[in-house]
Amino acid sequence: MAEEEASAATAGTEGAEAVPDERESSAYQVRVEDPNVRWYVVHTLTGHEQKVKAAVDRAVDERNLGGLIYNLLVPAEDVTTRTKKGKSVRRKVFFPGYVLVQMKVSEESWGFVRRTAGVTGFVGSGATPTPLSDEEVQIVLDQVEGRKPQLEVEVDFEESDVVNITSGPFANFSGVVEEVYPDRGKCKVMVTVFGRATAVELDISEVEKAR
Repeated sequence: MAEEEASAATAGTEGAEAVPDERESSAYQVRVEDPNVRWYVVHTLTGHEQKVKAAVDRAVDERNLGGLIYNLLVPAEDVTTRTKKGKSVRRKVFFPGYVLVQMKVSEESWGFVRRTAGVTGFVGSGATPTPLSDEEVQIVLDQVEGRKPQLEVEVDFEESDVVNITSGPFANFSGVVEEVYPDRGKCKVMVTVFGRATAVELDISEVEKAR
């Protein structure tokens, strides 16, 4: 189960410094000299990834935990959404609900991260979390470094437009746009479900203007 969760956190879509002489451009290392320093996956509340990272980074400095907790990584990219009213830029996390932490596991380090506000636990079972393999960490690095610096999404619909929903639980439904939230990459669409008008919030990528 732990291995399946770890793989899910690193598979295709929610770090460490590059291996010396192999990935010098990376900000993190997959391997460090101390074999007890490994990368782990931390579960967080969705939307709290950056807050958790900031809280742990701050505590590492304040409590002098640099010898136990080395790096935290929230793989993400900038997404620019363009609408007729202008454009906005938001930070899109690759693996919502996950933060990668490079640390030496001890009662102090594990307990501190686990008690950080927004953290719900570690991937793993038993008394200690399960570390990622170097190969799994490298998958994350390849995704982060392989992305274009910024993705752009063009929104060709606006409020009151009729749209078709192309994916998700409401795929093949049509509806009317009530609001567009470009800063969140979301829109609110009024659809008819079982004869009743229902407002649903969708990703902009799930909607296209009816032709």
